[in-house]
Amino acid sequence: MTRIDQIRQIFKETFSCEPAYMARAPGRVNILGEHVDYNDGLVLPAAIDRAVYIAFAPAKTRHSSILAVNMNQRVAFTPATISTRSQIDSTPLPDWARYPAGVMWSLSESGLKVCAMNAIFASDVPIGAGLSSSAAVEMAFTVAWQTLGGWTLSPMRLALLAQKAENEYVGVKSGIMDQFASACGVEGKLLLLDCRSLEWKTLALPSSVSIVIADTTVRRKLTSGEYNKRRAACEEAVRLLQQYLPEIESLRDVSVEDFNRLEKNLPREAGMRARHVVEEIARTRQAEPSLEAGDIRMFGKLMNECHVSLRDLYEVSCPELDTMTRIAGSLEGCYGARLTGAGFGGCTVNLVEKSFAEKFSTALAKRYEEETGLAPQVYISHPSNGAEMF
Repeated sequence: MTRIDQIRQIFKETFSCEPAYMARAPGRVNILGEHVDYNDGLVLPAAIDRAVYIAFAPAKTRHSSILAVNMNQRVAFTPATISTRSQIDSTPLPDWARYPAGVMWSLSESGLKVCAMNAIFASDVPIGAGLSSSAAVEMAFTVAWQTLGGWTLSPMRLALLAQKAENEYVGVKSGIMDQFASACGVEGKLLLLDCRSLEWKTLALPSSVSIVIADTTVRRKLTSGEYNKRRAACEEAVRLLQQYLPEIESLRDVSVEDFNRLEKNLPREAGMRARHVVEEIARTRQAEPSLEAGDIRMFGKLMNECHVSLRDLYEVSCPELDTMTRIAGSLEGCYGARLTGAGFGGCTVNLVEKSFAEKFSTALAKRYEEETGLAPQVYISHPSNGAEMF
């Protein structure tokens, strides 16, 4: 039985009818441009071929009833109860339910028609692995409520509404990249997004290159506060640098040359965080001409430099991520390897010569398990389309 058939069957067993609609929304992997989206920078993600799948139908009740297959939990809420983050029986919403509830809240806040729904969803995006499982849930429910509500917005506008849910309802001050990639993915393409103007374009990934994602199995929790601390450090750096560069609005506006000249005026931690951002934006700018010229070795070098910066300056790596990238870099066919996502655990992304991809994946998993005692999941991925009905 396929995943889609399984979801249809569970919906029928749960609600005693067939689902009216089906939708999917992918996770994402970020290839370059890490921790710069909330600094107005440039990012280079791709939607991946792992997704959240949702079966849904309009509800005959006033409340929405949602079953999370992966959690084996069911919740029920209305627009009134979500304002207190609770269900219709007054019990608190579990953490996972705050994502669909937050989407309902965000859409309602924007004056959009939000109908009660019955839904079940399942995901094959690993949770907490840095592949934006939460954004995939948000985008799946955004598309679902758009379908039931009978209104139509652009994928970017839907992504912004989902981001609002994550920022203001869930409480994670993420940038736009995750929801954008899940909403706007294009089969076979990387997505170059300017997080200030929201202009974006696709860049072709050479057909001779594979994206290999390696899950360390170490998990992190964004709402623990470390993410928000780093965002605050970047904002502090901007405030202090504005004394010398009054025209700047964010770290996006600071050149590497100006930062080198002015870094001495920043506290050590804010200086480290800001240096990563300024240099990472410069690396992402270099990525486009490298890809267009087919210079995958240069592109891989930029990825390797990104990991070192995330490890030493932004301090969001961990021993397992460092081990995974070190092993990857020693294997034949690897152009570049780095942690992907917020860090503190999760996955690495590796660019690998396609003819070596299977051998690379097997060797990486074997050596990582030998060194850490952890059995990783390593899989070859490719860029997919964004959130859609099917």
